[in-house]
Amino acid sequence: MADISASLVKELRERTGAGMMDCKKALAEAGGDIEQAADWLRKKGLAAAAKKAGRIAAEGLIGVAAEGGSGVVIEVNTETDFVARNDQFQNFTAKAAKEALAVGGDVEKLKARPFPGGSRTVGEELTHLVATIGENMSIRRAQTVSVSPGVVASYIHNQVAPGLGKIGVLVALKSSGDAAKLAALGRQLAMHVAAANPRSVRTAELDPKLIDNERKILTEQAAGSGKPAEIIAKMVEGRLRKFYEEVVLLEQVYVIDPDKKVGKVVEAAAKEIGAPVEVAAIARYQLGEGIEKRQDDFAAEVAAAAGTGKA
Repeated sequence: MADISASLVKELRERTGAGMMDCKKALAEAGGDIEQAADWLRKKGLAAAAKKAGRIAAEGLIGVAAEGGSGVVIEVNTETDFVARNDQFQNFTAKAAKEALAVGGDVEKLKARPFPGGSRTVGEELTHLVATIGENMSIRRAQTVSVSPGVVASYIHNQVAPGLGKIGVLVALKSSGDAAKLAALGRQLAMHVAAANPRSVRTAELDPKLIDNERKILTEQAAGSGKPAEIIAKMVEGRLRKFYEEVVLLEQVYVIDPDKKVGKVVEAAAKEIGAPVEVAAIARYQLGEGIEKRQDDFAAEVAAAAGTGKA
């Protein structure tokens, strides 16, 4: 058997985009000949993954996994919603979420972890999946939250399978109170976060640049009123308070009971739970947010296919 060096495996991987284990196997099959190995990968459909890497992947799934005081939310993208309904893709996302929990949400460390039930790493398994299914896919991001003592509750909106859907939320509640009641409160708050999309838990945690920008806009709007500067200053602060009620979790109107604010709901729940409750952290992922989706020009495609082009 030919000696398969790490540098040779690396070269083949860079050339074909196939997984490390697949490249090593291909070189072994080809007796160390890199050209034959590349052909072997092409015949197996494993080299095709590299060609798909540039295609926009804005669909896919959000996955969540939570165990006691720790939880993770992850986004795995693919090109079409059709593939998001594929059992293999769903299985990959669910297992990747659990592995991400073990590495604190670090995507690069996640890719290097062994994929459960196989001989590949998570990254290599994804590459194999790309070749098998035929669409570009990527692990876009992952985030963990943890708390002690307390619980991390999760919620998936538009769930397609356990722990998988289009919006994923984690809520970390710090408390030494009744764990079951704490978890129930956490799930309700997670449902609220899914619907209301707060930017922070508390006003003090908002990005100062966001507040400065909002104050600037409000000041410019109020300046047109022609009122004295001291009145304008009061108007701006009043409108800022309204802004906080829109974007800060504890200041928001509770979607489950619109007569109460979230902060008051947490305070009231603490009495039943038997100990003070602090919302320690939240995480909310919505599928595809921030990704610029491709807008296909159908007329241009038809013209190109006909060989006429467009003027």
